[in-house]
Amino acid sequence: MPTWAISAAAPIRAAWVGILLCLTLNYLGQGAFVIGNLDVLNSEYQLARDAARAVGADTVQFDFSPFFEMAPDMFRLPLVILATAATVIASQAVISGAFSLTQQAIQLGLLPRMEIRRTSETQAGQIYMPQINWLLLAGVLILTLAFGSSTRLAAAYGISITGEMLMSTCMMFIVIWKLWKRPMILAAAVVTPFVIIESIFLASNLQRVWSGGFVPLLLAGGLILTMWTWVRGTRLLAETTRRDEPLAKLFETLSHHPPHRVRGAAIFLTGDPDIAPAALMHNLKHNQVLHEQIIILTVKTVNAPRAPEIERVKVEDYMPDVKRVTLTFGFMETPNVVKALTEARKHGLKFDIMKTSFFLSRRTIVPSEKSGMPLWQDHLFIFLARNATNATDFFHIPSGRAVELGNQVMV
Repeated sequence: MPTWAISAAAPIRAAWVGILLCLTLNYLGQGAFVIGNLDVLNSEYQLARDAARAVGADTVQFDFSPFFEMAPDMFRLPLVILATAATVIASQAVISGAFSLTQQAIQLGLLPRMEIRRTSETQAGQIYMPQINWLLLAGVLILTLAFGSSTRLAAAYGISITGEMLMSTCMMFIVIWKLWKRPMILAAAVVTPFVIIESIFLASNLQRVWSGGFVPLLLAGGLILTMWTWVRGTRLLAETTRRDEPLAKLFETLSHHPPHRVRGAAIFLTGDPDIAPAALMHNLKHNQVLHEQIIILTVKTVNAPRAPEIERVKVEDYMPDVKRVTLTFGFMETPNVVKALTEARKHGLKFDIMKTSFFLSRRTIVPSEKSGMPLWQDHLFIFLARNATNATDFFHIPSGRAVELGNQVMV
């Protein structure tokens, strides 16, 4: 573990212990306040219900916040200011979390490529994603206009929070069992009390699904459908490309019928190093030339935040003038291909970036009734693929050195 991670862990743990104590006291205090004022709350609720019936309303509008009600009058305005500041801070955390989780989902192949901008030269985790930022803005505006008040958002908020709590508990079970290597029975014994309490909370909130609680459920369902479609579509696309000509067979054919060779190096990006890249095939077909130095480049992402430096670059001598290079990144890292290739010189890879061309395959996807997915899912996958960020920008390849060759694929 890096030194900075060890030094940062202690204050974070101390802060969370303090937060836990404060939240415990706060919620216990609010519970005691509500129990001690049940008669007043019942009478106010009766008045609100009678007022709703008088105007023919189907729902009762009853606003009550123990957090503010239990404070003396002179402290309510400062508490409102404090709560507003806390909301702003929390919103910034949500935005940063959305950027970070989306980046990790992209690296793990759960979402299509999106534009990622680095906002710091020293902190790797500080990023900005314009597409996600605009989606968050649109979502906030739609929810604000649709619900009209924070009180009407209570049902949606309750289901979101209790659902997130239950999912966090399930993740805690996996961490104790898989990461900490503890027995499954012990992990289950630790999380079961939390699961029972949180399941009760979630069940009580699910009674208000039609009062606005359907919103987070629809959003979650939409995200799951999008990720499922992208993963399924990319797998079908990979199965289609596996039917292409194997790399070994291609170079065996070229050894008997060698094409014209030109100076410089050519780097062909591919997802499968055993299959001849489509860009290489098109270059041979249309230009009928082959560069003096050929590099078959594959970029992989591991299920870890950062790939070990010893596994970052792998160089394989495939043929005297052909090398296969595999670059490995973690799901929290930026796949900077040029920078990684510069480091690959330590592994014997020699090339001049100014005399090197990057060849990328651009596939135009068309729907097919025999793709293995329903037609509506085909169209959704094609929409996601068309709106994905260009591979040149995503892998930080110099645009002046990139050549894209396209073909049509049916999925």
